[in-house]
Amino acid sequence: MITVYVFPGQGSQSVGMGKASFDDYPDLVAKADAILGYSLKTLCLEDPEGNLNLTQYTQPALFAVTALEYLKLQGESAKKPDYLAGHSLGEYAALFAASAFDFETGIRLVQKRGELMGKARGGGMVAVIGLDRERVHAILKDTGMDTVEVANYNSPGQTILSGPVDDLNAIAGAFEEGGARRYLPLKVSAAFHSRYMAEAGRAFSEFLQGINFENPKIPVISNVTAGPYKEREIRENLVNQLTSSVRWQESIEYLLAQGECEFKEIGPGTVLTKLIEQIRQTV
Repeated sequence: MITVYVFPGQGSQSVGMGKASFDDYPDLVAKADAILGYSLKTLCLEDPEGNLNLTQYTQPALFAVTALEYLKLQGESAKKPDYLAGHSLGEYAALFAASAFDFETGIRLVQKRGELMGKARGGGMVAVIGLDRERVHAILKDTGMDTVEVANYNSPGQTILSGPVDDLNAIAGAFEEGGARRYLPLKVSAAFHSRYMAEAGRAFSEFLQGINFENPKIPVISNVTAGPYKEREIRENLVNQLTSSVRWQESIEYLLAQGECEFKEIGPGTVLTKLIEQIRQTV
């Protein structure tokens, strides 16, 4: 049996997350607080100022919670997973679990990533439910709206689009007439995982020049390639991830092709578990 740990991305956060882990790792939490300039525990457990759903706060909080939950799980079991995968932001927790960088470096990475993504404006995202990727591409082509692109290939029946808000609204009717069960605008500040994140990508690339990475000690499946990270491509992949589609469905299909898999979602919620179940049904 192949064991795969998966780490959720932005959208899985909730007030109360991390309650079972913060007190077990006071030194790491203190280091994170010193880097961030605020209390992670207060943000995650109480969210008194309503910041948890803001990208620049969500990303460090979710990374910290999932990383600590992984450490706690490893402390309870000597067995390591055979593969790791994370959805968008979750890939940072996967790389941390693979010893590509330490906890403090991970905090600095997602702090910068969240800051840059939080500054991006002028676009939006929409979830298309009930159509496969081929049908989504066909409808997009028929609309002639080349300003909209696919941000996430999540499962056989769930695809996320990114682009200018007006353009996303303009093609809603085409998708509804094309058979989509839902065409659901997402509560995000920008068109993530698309060409519209190029400026953030350039700034992030400059920031990453000062970061040292180790090759993963456990295979990590890349959102960009839907296959395992190769040597010395962490920096390139993390930059490209900002402007590339998250190929989650293909990533899970790759893992399922390796043999019988047991997936364990590390972190709050069951978003990935549900997507994986949908993907299994079509393989």
